[in-house]
This record gives sequence, structure tokens and C-alpha cells, in this order.
Amino acid sequence: MADLQAGPSQLPPVAPVRPADGAPAAVTPAPRRTGPGRTRRSPVARVLTWLALGAATVVFTYPLLWLISASFKPRSEVFDNRLIPKTFTFENYLTVWQEAPLALWLGNTVLVTVLAATTVTISSALVAWGFAFFRFRGRNVLFGLVLATMMLPGAVTMIPTFLIWNSLGQVGTLTPLWAGNLFGSAFYIFLLRQFFLGLPRELFEAARVDGANNWHMFSRIALPLCKPALVVTLLFEFQAAWTDLMRPLIYLRDSSTFTVPRGLKALLDQFGFGGDWHWELVVTASVITTVPMIILFFIGQRHFVEGIATTGNKG
Repeated sequence: MADLQAGPSQLPPVAPVRPADGAPAAVTPAPRRTGPGRTRRSPVARVLTWLALGAATVVFTYPLLWLISASFKPRSEVFDNRLIPKTFTFENYLTVWQEAPLALWLGNTVLVTVLAATTVTISSALVAWGFAFFRFRGRNVLFGLVLATMMLPGAVTMIPTFLIWNSLGQVGTLTPLWAGNLFGSAFYIFLLRQFFLGLPRELFEAARVDGANNWHMFSRIALPLCKPALVVTLLFEFQAAWTDLMRPLIYLRDSSTFTVPRGLKALLDQFGFGGDWHWELVVTASVITTVPMIILFFIGQRHFVEGIATTGNKG
């Protein structure tokens, strides 16, 4: 008992236990690294990283800053490459609104883009849900045929599509610019199908036991869980319809039905007649039509980044 009550300094030394011959030696665990990051970069590496990011930011934002700056310059100073105008004027914006019906063109563009983005998102989601949830014979073959349509160049179907709309009497109207999206898009079908496949099937089986039908499972469970993918589809198609020039050039005849890209082309032709280029008006109209897309991206950037970042993780 006396030995057991002795202090730590009075205890006899304990000899280290050595492994027997042929036995593996004990491995001392490495000390755990603390902190949020696994490795800590040197200050020089951090400075170089920030400099590289700053240079890339300048390269990507300079064209937009130059465009905005040029819209406030007179004609003689448009190409002086100064970000701060030497002669600051609002005359270009007043002239553009007087020379062209920009309000009408913006209204036509908003109508077309909203209809195109909404219809392609809904129709593509319905088709993608069918390929992801239902099991039927020939599903993979049919899905492969849908993806194969992406390999067809737009020039191949341009003339047949025009003949169809012409026979329906829709040439000269806004209908051909968005009605084709009622049948979905192969790229968006593929994108949304990947998200639907990432949802646990047990969730839908439990909902079916509770009495939910296929439409309820699609609208109340699948769509809310795939909101980032739907936002990505909506933004992609909104941008594509907003900047589309080819179809308005083919189908639109009257200036009252022009969209913004078609109207900018008309402005370029009008103010470039005889070599008298009024680039200050062209860049001003470009700024007016570019600002809505920037605002739209900032509104949906959180869902946009989330949808792009998680697309590859869906099985």
C-alpha cells in the first residue's frame, strides 16, 4: 500500500515495451493539423493569387466599362480609350430614344424572352422527369435519340422550320421566336434529368404510399428540390432569347415587331449608311439592352452558381 500511495516522482521507472521479433512496430499517429485549412500558403503566394485574380477581373470587366464610358461621349471621342470621358454628355441617350422605338423593342424582347424561358423550362422539366422517374422499355434508346438532336446544326433545320411557320401564317409575328420551346430542349432535358436522378427514390415511394399521384410528386417534391437547376435553365434560355438575332432576322419584317437585337441591327444599318458611322448611338443602345441581363444575373446568381456547382454531382 505504501508503494501505491507514493507520488509520481517516487514510482519506479517503467521500461518501454519492445515488440517481439517479427512483430510490426507501433506507429505513432501524426499530430492533427488545426485550423480551417489543411495547408497554409505563404504571404507571397497569397499576394500573387490576388494579383492574378485582380488582373483577370480587369480583363473581363474592361469591355463593359469601356462600353458604358463610350455611351457618355460625343461622336469624336468614342474611340479615345478613356474610361473617364473628357466630354461628359447625356445627349446620346436622348437621341437614341428619339430616333428608335426602344421602348417598343424592349417590350417585344421581354415578351419573347419570358415566354421562351418559361415554356422551355416547364416542357424540359416534364420530359426530364419522365426519363428519370419512370421505367419503361426503350427508355435509354429514346433518351439517346433526344441527345442526338443536339448534334444537328441549326442551319440544317432552319429552312424546314421556316416552311412550317410560313404554312401556319406566322411569319412576321413573334410566335416563331418562342413557340418552338413548347417541345423542350435536349440540353435542358439532359441537365434537369441529372438533377432528378440525384433525388432519393425512397422519397417518392413514401409519397406514393401516402396517396400522392405522379403529378403531385413532380410538382410538390421534385420541382422544389431541383430549384437550382430550374433557375439555371431559366437564366440560360432568358439570355439566349434576349440576345438572339438570327430568328428575328428571318421571321420579323415590320419594325413594330422588332426585338432589341433586331432593332440594334436596324440602327447599325441606319446610322452606318454612306460610311457616316454614329457609333455613339450604337454603343448607347447596347448599354440600354445589356443592363437588364446584368441585373437579372445578380438577382439569380446564388441559384445559378449553386446549380452549376452541383450539376456534376448528380448521378
